[in-house]
Order: sequence, then structure tokens, then C-alpha cells
Amino acid sequence: MAKNEKLAETMEFPPDTPQPNIYPLSWVRQTGKMEEVWASAQREQWDPMKLSWDTFDPSSYTWEEREAIAYWWTLLSVFDASAPPVFAQALIKTYEDHEEDPVRRCFFSVVRDEQNHEQMCGLAITRLLDHPDALTYVPKSELGKKLQRNARWLYYNGSRYWEGYKKAVPKYSLSVLFSSFLMGEIAAATIFHQMAKGCDEIVFQEAFKHIGRDEGRHMAICMALMERDYPNLDDEDRETITKQIRAGYLFLSAVLYEPPTEFWDLPSDFIEVQRQGEAVAREAGFGIPDSEMKLENWRRAMLNLKSVLDRYDTPFPAIPEVGITGKEVSDVDMDEIIPIF
Repeated sequence: MAKNEKLAETMEFPPDTPQPNIYPLSWVRQTGKMEEVWASAQREQWDPMKLSWDTFDPSSYTWEEREAIAYWWTLLSVFDASAPPVFAQALIKTYEDHEEDPVRRCFFSVVRDEQNHEQMCGLAITRLLDHPDALTYVPKSELGKKLQRNARWLYYNGSRYWEGYKKAVPKYSLSVLFSSFLMGEIAAATIFHQMAKGCDEIVFQEAFKHIGRDEGRHMAICMALMERDYPNLDDEDRETITKQIRAGYLFLSAVLYEPPTEFWDLPSDFIEVQRQGEAVAREAGFGIPDSEMKLENWRRAMLNLKSVLDRYDTPFPAIPEVGITGKEVSDVDMDEIIPIF
């Protein structure tokens, strides 16, 4: 076709639109559960700026405590604050794949929720450090200097996985994509509810309650899509999902437990420094679960996910780190996986 050729002058109807493309648009509605989730997302909107910030006085903490708590929010930001563009790409995919209308709206609600989570990370870090980001801030304590180096390495690793995500999204169906998302939501909902109970500060309690509720709603989205699509998965998709779960465990462990050194490129004392920071934050009233509780959380989350996949005859990977047996997966390739943010 010539660049300026006028097809409308040669045919009654235009040719079919090459796919994937967001056009032609339609508004098919079939999955009632997605309408229910969308309605709850509309009811449960919240604004991080309107939390009880007037009750929060950072100056009541030492600089070491402030830096330790800010570090945890920085760690979370590698995942939650990077989530808006992650789910925005997934939202675009729902349009290109011509998903039904309520599915598109639900993915839009996830983007909106994750934007709130990003803002919460930024607000907490800015107030704690009197500075808008963790990397250009000048630490006031020796522990703060070590934690800042950790933060630099976390962001570096996050940038590597973002590149992998951009390559992976076009390759896979939404069925494969939301299996990865579900894993993150199951584990995240647990830790945020625990943080809500374990934090002394009212503003953090409020934030974690909202975030935990959001993650539970995101989990419901994934479950509804699985119920719709998983009975018809082919063997290739099942095999990919098994690999995704193993890769997701390795990736998400950085925030929900501790980063596996074979998967993350980190200094040898990274985990030791992180544990020091968490101990200081915990003593200051910021309720980070201890190592044993994190491990139990992870194990419980994996077993819950396994029970879901078992319903659809999808093999679950072995996760020996938390004592779960299953299919051995040893060929996790960063260019072939979908990191869960």
C-alpha cells in the first residue's frame, strides 16, 4: 500500500486491522465477578495525602531510626513504586488482546491503586529523610551510609528486571501474566496486614490497611481470570507458569524474605546490613516481621498458590527454601521471565 493511498476510494469497507492493536473497540461484558471487583475498587479509593500525617513527627526518631525506616520504604519501592508502569503495560495488553470491558477496567484500577502505593513510598521517604529520594540523600549515620549502598544495588537490580519485563510481556498470554501477578498479591496481602498491626505510627497503620485491602482485591482479579481461563490452558502455558512461579519466588524474596544471592547481584554483606536496619526500625516501633515470620509468611503464601494451581492441573515448582516439593526448575532465564513487581 502506497503511503498516501486512499483505500476508502477503492473499497466499501476497510480491510481488517492487523493485530495486536487496540482497535476495533468493543464493550463485551461476560465475567460478573470482574464487575463486582470493579465496584469495590470504586468504593475503596483512597488518597495517601489525606492520611493522618499530622500525627507523624519524624523528629521524634533518631537519624539512624529514620534512615532505617526509610530504607524499608525504599526496599518496598523497588516493587510497589515500580508497579504503575508494570501494570500500565498489562493494561495496554488487555486492550490489544481485546479483553472484555470489565477486565480492562479492573486492570485500570490496579494501575490506579499502585500509583497510590508509589506515592505512599515517596511520602514516607521524603518525610523521614527531609529529602525526596534515597539515593541523592546524604546519610547522617554510619548505618544510613550502608543502607544507602544497599538501596543503590536494589535499584540497579530492579532496572535489570524491568528490561526483562518489557521483553517478556509481548511473548505471553494474559493467562500466563496474571499467574505471576497472583503470586505477588497473595504474599503482599499477608505482609501488609501484619505491618498494619505491628506499626506504632497511626499514619503507617492506615496506609498498610489500605494497601493490604488493595492487594486482596488484586488477588480477586487474578482468581477470577484463572477461573475463566485456566481450564483451557495448553501444556506449553502450564510449563511456562511453573517456571514463572519459581522465578517469582526468587524475585519477590528480596522484599518478602531475603534476596537469593544466585539471582540477585548484591554485595556479600547486603543481607547483614539489611538485618541491622530492620532491627533498628523494629525497635523504633516500625513493625517489620522478623526472619522467622517472613519465612513462614512465604511458605504459607506458596502453599496457598499451590492449592490454586493444583485445581487446574498446573505443576507447582519445587521451592526448597521454604520446604515445598514439586517440579524441579533450574533454567530460570531473566530474558524469558516476567518479574513480579
